[in-house]
Amino acid sequence: MLARIIEASIRNSWMVLLLFLGLAFWAWQSLQQTKLDAIPDLSEVQVIVKTNYPGQAPAVVEEQVTYPLSSVMLSVPKATSVRGFSFFGDSYVYVIFEDGTDPYWARSRVNEYLDQAQSQLPDQVRPELGPDASGIGWVYQYALVDETNQLNLGELTRLQNWFLKQELQSVQGVAEIATVGGMVETYQVVLQPEALHRYNLTLNQVKQSIQQANNEVGGSVVEMGEAEYMVRGLGYLKSVEDIRKIPLPLTSEQQGTVLLEEVADIRIGPQVRRGITELNGDGEVVGGIVVMRHGENALQTIAAVKDKLEELKQGLPDGVKVVPTYDRSNLIQASTDNLTTKLIEEMFFVAVVCILFLWHARSAVVAIISLPLSVLFAVWIMNMLGISANIMSLGGIAIAIGALVDAAIVMIENTHKHLQNYQERHQIVAKGAARLKIVNEACREVGPSLFFSLLVITVSFVPVFVLQGQQGRLFEPLAYTKTLAMAAAAIIAVTLIPVLIALLVRGKIPAEEKNWLSRGLIALYRPLLAFTLKFPKTIIVLALLVTASAWHPYKELNYELMPPLHEGDLMYMPTTLPGISVESAGELLQQTDKLIAEQPEVERVFGKVGRADTATDPAPMTMIETSITLKPESEWREGITVDDIIAELDDRVQIPGVTNAWVQPIRTRIEMLATGVKTPLAIKVSGSDFREIEKLATRIENTLSEEEATGSVIAERSGGGRYIEIEPKLREAARYGISQSDIHDHIQYAIGGANIATSVQGNERFPINLRYPREQRDHIEKLKTLPVKSASGKWLTLSDVADIRVTQGPAMLKSEDARLSSWIFIEPAKGITVSDYINQVGDAMAKMEIPVGYNWSWTGQYKAMQQVESDLKEIIPLTLLVILLLLYMTFRSLPQALLVIGTLPLALTGSLWLIYLLDYNLSLAVIVGMIALAGVAAEFGVVMLLYLNNAWKAVAYDKNQLKAAVEEGALLRVRPKAMTVLTIIVGLLPIMLGGGVGNEVMQRIAAPMVGGMVLAPLISMLVIPAVFYLARK
Repeated sequence: MLARIIEASIRNSWMVLLLFLGLAFWAWQSLQQTKLDAIPDLSEVQVIVKTNYPGQAPAVVEEQVTYPLSSVMLSVPKATSVRGFSFFGDSYVYVIFEDGTDPYWARSRVNEYLDQAQSQLPDQVRPELGPDASGIGWVYQYALVDETNQLNLGELTRLQNWFLKQELQSVQGVAEIATVGGMVETYQVVLQPEALHRYNLTLNQVKQSIQQANNEVGGSVVEMGEAEYMVRGLGYLKSVEDIRKIPLPLTSEQQGTVLLEEVADIRIGPQVRRGITELNGDGEVVGGIVVMRHGENALQTIAAVKDKLEELKQGLPDGVKVVPTYDRSNLIQASTDNLTTKLIEEMFFVAVVCILFLWHARSAVVAIISLPLSVLFAVWIMNMLGISANIMSLGGIAIAIGALVDAAIVMIENTHKHLQNYQERHQIVAKGAARLKIVNEACREVGPSLFFSLLVITVSFVPVFVLQGQQGRLFEPLAYTKTLAMAAAAIIAVTLIPVLIALLVRGKIPAEEKNWLSRGLIALYRPLLAFTLKFPKTIIVLALLVTASAWHPYKELNYELMPPLHEGDLMYMPTTLPGISVESAGELLQQTDKLIAEQPEVERVFGKVGRADTATDPAPMTMIETSITLKPESEWREGITVDDIIAELDDRVQIPGVTNAWVQPIRTRIEMLATGVKTPLAIKVSGSDFREIEKLATRIENTLSEEEATGSVIAERSGGGRYIEIEPKLREAARYGISQSDIHDHIQYAIGGANIATSVQGNERFPINLRYPREQRDHIEKLKTLPVKSASGKWLTLSDVADIRVTQGPAMLKSEDARLSSWIFIEPAKGITVSDYINQVGDAMAKMEIPVGYNWSWTGQYKAMQQVESDLKEIIPLTLLVILLLLYMTFRSLPQALLVIGTLPLALTGSLWLIYLLDYNLSLAVIVGMIALAGVAAEFGVVMLLYLNNAWKAVAYDKNQLKAAVEEGALLRVRPKAMTVLTIIVGLLPIMLGGGVGNEVMQRIAAPMVGGMVLAPLISMLVIPAVFYLARK
């Protein structure tokens, strides 16, 4: 059938050309709309439910909000896991869904179940869905800076919340604009307990008076003089003066009207803060985070945000400017430009190889033209599938470049050989019908086998498609683009290439022996082939010994799930002391930022401690996240690398009690949102009481630390929170007519300070907060003397009706599937694999006494490794079976198909040795490279056997001429085999020798291919002829 397709294509050449021109035009149009991003979205399909519960301790938030929500969310269809975080004043519940779930379908399901959960929550609590954004949605960040120092943080925050935020929220592709840092202006009503006592007023009476004085109503309409007037009752509190003049209820007629200003100080002050931002060590600023909507074009969204900010500059006060602190577009442009440059370099090198070997310009054009067309069609289909152009998707094309021209090269070279033979026999150049007939025969001779060899390369990548989790999401774009490009090349090879050969390969064809490269290669290969045919068994034994040598590097290699990826910028995420105060955290942040800013290669430092006002940032107050923008590499000191910068920063930033960590921004945010465990192995301990969980985790930590197989082991400590517990003495309180609710009101309002109303001022909103003076609630002894009014009017102290004590408790609580959980992070000792570690410590763990209702389980990256191993064990045999079937369809011979399959381990030996010599770990990227190599090595075997079979057929299967036939098939076909090998190697060299963003991953994919390409040609040129010769002999 394929031979008939080739013949039909040549017969209808202009129709084929017009068809491909039309397809190329549509593909080019689609190329203009390609979505660009830095890396694939590795985050899980998740819906975040954020619930504000101001002033509440983590334990209260867990019991009253996080646990009820998590329990209900466990029933959501397609939900695989429910993770909860309980902080001071905030609850975060992450509902994780199966891969492939539509995110908007998931949001609608979660929304339905929220309605069910509402009845289980406190009355004043309203859970909200987070933005429809993924884990890598933070595409742009900025800071508001007042260079004149005329505006305070509160005024800058007002600009951010009620001007910039509102305007930027309307930009296409933006899901949310989150404010971070700054100070929200609040009307603070600071009650004087002595004045309340004097006027015999309760805290509750004051609260109700403020709430009743802050409202506006409508009174329908009134008709006057044939006109209609809408009635509006005014009453919003709009200023400090309005609040001061609020009248309070009196308990006796003699005292007259008492205004709020007589019992309270009213002022504007900051709301309780759970996040601080700082710029370059110069002091606090107000920040904004642009969260991109799921599936949007990151580059276009960032460009639209920048344009909008430029437009909004006119509305900012003099001296106030917007300073970019993180810009994903720089990474996107750097990574795509880097790989685009490498693609162009690869195409250039491949073109040079074609020209040097063929020494025929029009023939070289035919070979080269398949490159851009295959890439163009791959990107076209990639766009239709919604895959963005990123490091991985472009990388798939980069590692396929060399193989894309293989079919064209072999087909052209075979046509050259046939036309050259015609010239030698007839002493004239083939023309007209004779030339078309020769071209047709030459293309039909090798076309079907080439098509199937390209299909083998395509099918060999199927195992990558079955990968799950983050690793699947990382490599799926690469697998798609490489597979699509190879499939396009296979179709082009049997349709367009024969047409172009028929149209362009004409005139006198240079003899192969006149090409100095071909002559040199034949001179080198001839003695090797002679030795092979003289001692074929020796060659086979040597090949087996080389294959066996792979055991050494395989045993020495360390393992990692995925290689590191440098994103161009850095993030500083130190571990700080638990229970740190807001003020101390701010001072520490400014100190570290100032030290980092002194590094010569650092352009800008934007520090954040605590969390932003968004559901996508579940950060505790102890978490510092400092975005470090590096200068362009051209401005770095000579010879300095990213690793050098990190080492110098680590030496520079040395603060007692702080453990440094320098990480990549995007990858870290994904892991934070997914609660990813960054160590290869971890133990999750689950139960109902955090104290018991911590005790059990500590015991496991102590047990494992005594094992020789343990490199390091650290158990989480969540009990670093400091609590003042106020427990009502209900019997004593009842004697005075005071209920538990009355005591809790004092705790919530007088001590904590709670928002009781909102001041509406046009489009702006400001909280009204009620509390006691700071000097009367800043020590436990002062709390004990806080006045409480009894039902009879008698004034008591808080200690009369409650016990007050200082205790330790959780600073935050984590849960998984509605059960409190804690993690123990483990690094096995050097040289010990995760599987070996689990086996070695199994006995010690089995002896652990576990309390009833508690359990532990292994988790961490090793789970993903196990999943990868399990997936590959299932799919690789099936893939080999499909490849075997394709090879059988090519040769119609099972022994020859098995011969090609059997030579693959020898090619993989070269991969393992090069990986070992480069000191790379055996990661998933390396395995993907080996899978790619296997397909290419199989193609080499197919091409060699094709030539050997044709030569054997040419001598009518005469065993007396077997040796000559093998020499004919192998020796005189050196040129196409050398070209295919060199095009693949030179296609990979820009990746192996280059640098730039994303190159770390691509090098680990390219390295096994380069290593294998050292042995794969030897297999094709020596081992296969030896086996072929022995089998026929």
